[in-house]
Amino acid sequence: MRKIVTLGALAVLATACSANTAGTTQAAQPGGATGAPGKDATSVGFVFVGPKDDYGYNQAAYQGSQEVAKAFPDLEVITAENVPEDDNAARVMNSMIAKGAKIIFATSYGHLDAALKVAAEHPDVVVVQQGNLITGAAPKNAGTFFGTVYEPVYLAGIAAGKATKTGKLGYVYAFPITQTIDNINAFQLGAQSVNPSVKTYTVNTSSWCDPAKQAEAAANLLKQDVDVITQHQDCTATVIKATEAAGKFTVGYHADASSIAPKGWLTGSQWNWGPLYADIVKTARAGTFTGSKYNANFRVGYKTGDNPFVQSPYGPPVDAETKAAIEKAKDGLAAGSPFAGPVVDQTGTVRVPEGTIPDYEVIEKIDYFVAGVVGSLPKS
Repeated sequence: MRKIVTLGALAVLATACSANTAGTTQAAQPGGATGAPGKDATSVGFVFVGPKDDYGYNQAAYQGSQEVAKAFPDLEVITAENVPEDDNAARVMNSMIAKGAKIIFATSYGHLDAALKVAAEHPDVVVVQQGNLITGAAPKNAGTFFGTVYEPVYLAGIAAGKATKTGKLGYVYAFPITQTIDNINAFQLGAQSVNPSVKTYTVNTSSWCDPAKQAEAAANLLKQDVDVITQHQDCTATVIKATEAAGKFTVGYHADASSIAPKGWLTGSQWNWGPLYADIVKTARAGTFTGSKYNANFRVGYKTGDNPFVQSPYGPPVDAETKAAIEKAKDGLAAGSPFAGPVVDQTGTVRVPEGTIPDYEVIEKIDYFVAGVVGSLPKS
């Protein structure tokens, strides 16, 4: 019988110390680390950095966990929300392992250190982390995974570049991690491909989900005559509602939020995690995780045709000409990249020479804004 167990983070943390001890002892027992990691798992744990109903990143990941529950009716699915990106994450994961989990999904970028710590403590458990990169060879029971988020963001940039009347786009982002930088750059490059004079104004909130800061950021951009706003935040409703209320255009992120922007919704990018999550679970339960494509930094995109990050539906303001431009660009991404050279940074330095198509690894190490992006990267 399928069981879905939801654990609030605070409740999990309350039992984490004893669970941590129990889990470590179990892994040290003879035979505990000799089998294939994750083989014949009857329970899987999912750790989320925010709430499951944030209308964004965590909601999409939670929905993916529920798809796993549907795909494997005999599997117990344990979830924990609002798990910080620090040692508390390791305690929550250990608590899940103590409850029987043999597969752990750590779904936030900042959960990587905790995930690797837990993987080292429990060699019989598969620990996969969403979005970050393991440096060097991955442990036999660990890996990372992600989609090429910047590709549909590039396409959404085309919609923004076509829609703007002022030539000013806005981007509210949380932290200057590579994913965010790639997205901002891709958005600008997509818009610039159809509107060469367009600029993208950036505002940093230093938080994945702080509605007060988000509202302030949106107001700041609107005061600068920005008429299209997008974002890289975990919870997206505040920025979208503020933009819609101002009569401007919205480009969504993480989830389809067109229902809260019926007039200004252009398009966006959203996750479809279920198939990828399910295949990782299937691989682990079969005892074939070690040496598989998931036992590394696994990435998929338009080249592979199975990117879990897909373009959102179009809104009413998007005309046929814009849709045609996006479809043409989408076809080009199968063999190309939003970062096909020449790519020039804010200082005018050529970062990607003409005729060069950087690979996924290079793109995930970009640490600069391209020309046309307004704002500087914070050092944090």
